[in-house]
Order: sequence, then structure tokens, then C-alpha cells
Amino acid sequence: MPAAETSDLSNNPIMRLFSRTEPPLREYRAFRRMHASTEKSSKYEAWMDAWTELKDGHFSYQIVSERGSDTVRSKVLRAMLEREQELINSGDSDKGELTAANYEFAEGGRSADGSRVVQIKPRRSDVLLVDGRAVLNERGELMRVEGKLAKNPSFWTSLVNIVRRYAHVGGVRVPVAIETTAKVKFVGTSQMEVVYDYHSVNGRPVSSSASASETVGGLNGPEPTAPAHSAGQSETSAVEK
Repeated sequence: MPAAETSDLSNNPIMRLFSRTEPPLREYRAFRRMHASTEKSSKYEAWMDAWTELKDGHFSYQIVSERGSDTVRSKVLRAMLEREQELINSGDSDKGELTAANYEFAEGGRSADGSRVVQIKPRRSDVLLVDGRAVLNERGELMRVEGKLAKNPSFWTSLVNIVRRYAHVGGVRVPVAIETTAKVKFVGTSQMEVVYDYHSVNGRPVSSSASASETVGGLNGPEPTAPAHSAGQSETSAVEK
């Protein structure tokens, strides 16, 4: 990296993210609650619950319950898990991280609540990157990333706006919720919400309430329980074809 660019980064509050002082997320086990819907019709609405696990650089998931539109479940919710699995297991997950290799950073002042804002500009057009801003708390810790995807995921989807929320769980900074809004051809505006409930981080059990402080609307239902299904099985209820 050129000296000038290194100097610019060293004066930027988001440099904390490059300092390597925070322990990295090496492995976890988390329960995800996912919900997708459209404003046009309740026909295109679905829910999915899944156990997800990262261990030894390998990501796996097990769907334990799902209901709603079969199309939304397969084309949106399940597709998201499959894409994440593909990226991590192929070793490409770092292409979406907040690093100098992926982004340019600039001071963005303060938000209405006093949080520090850093403008983030993708260095390339990529569906993994967000053109927008990172919001930090008074300690310089990342709270959320919000903006528009640098590249549309497909011909059918455009104007994808995303908010990723983060928190410290088990001493590690992890994503705890994701909210997206997008324009989908022939369907209209669609929303997707994902909430993470961590049960272990870097091999250590954590309280499920530690990651429950970040909540997203539209994910009503009972608290998750350990699945009684073997790998690869799922439970489907009230499915609309």
C-alpha cells in the first residue's frame, strides 16, 4: 500500500478495524431466524429457521423449520445460505470484509445520536460490498454498516439497500441482524430480515440473550430450541406453493 494511503488510514477512526487488536471470529454456532416478504402480496412471504455453524474454515447449515411461499424460501432464504456457504468454503469470504483492499474510507462526521460515521466506498463493483457508511460508537467499535449494494445481485433485483448490525458477543464483534430492501421485477419492493442468536463463539458457550439485544421486526414466534432432526432434514409447515 502506498505511504500516503497508509497515512490516510492511520488518521481514520475506522482504522481500529484493521488494528487486529480484536479477536477474530474463527468459529461459531448460531440460530438464524429469517423472514422475507413483499409489499405487493402476502403470497410472497416466507419464514425460515436454521442452525448455522462455522468450524475449521467450513460453513454449514441445517434448516429446522420453514413456512410460507415455496418460491421465496428456495429463491431467497435458502439461496442466501447457499451463497454464504459457497463463499466461505471456497475461501472468498474476505472479499466482503471492511478492509483497505475492499474499500476507501473517509470521515463522515456524526450521526444524530452522536455516533461517529465513516463513509465507505467500494473499490470495485461487487455484490459483497456496500456503498454507504459505517457507524461507530464512542469507543470506535463498529455498530452497523448501511447503504446500497455496489452491484445488483441479478437481472431481477435492483436498488438493494442493506443494514448490517453488529455487537460484541463472547468478546468478539459479530453480525447480529441484517435488513435488506430491494426492487424485484414483477413483484415490487421486497424486504428480508435475519436475526442471529449465538450459542457459542470461538469454542466458548455464550448466553443467547447476548445476541438478542438487536431485534428486527417481522420475526415473531417462539424462541428457538435445539433441533431433533438429523443433518439435511427440515420441518415444513403451512407451506404455500
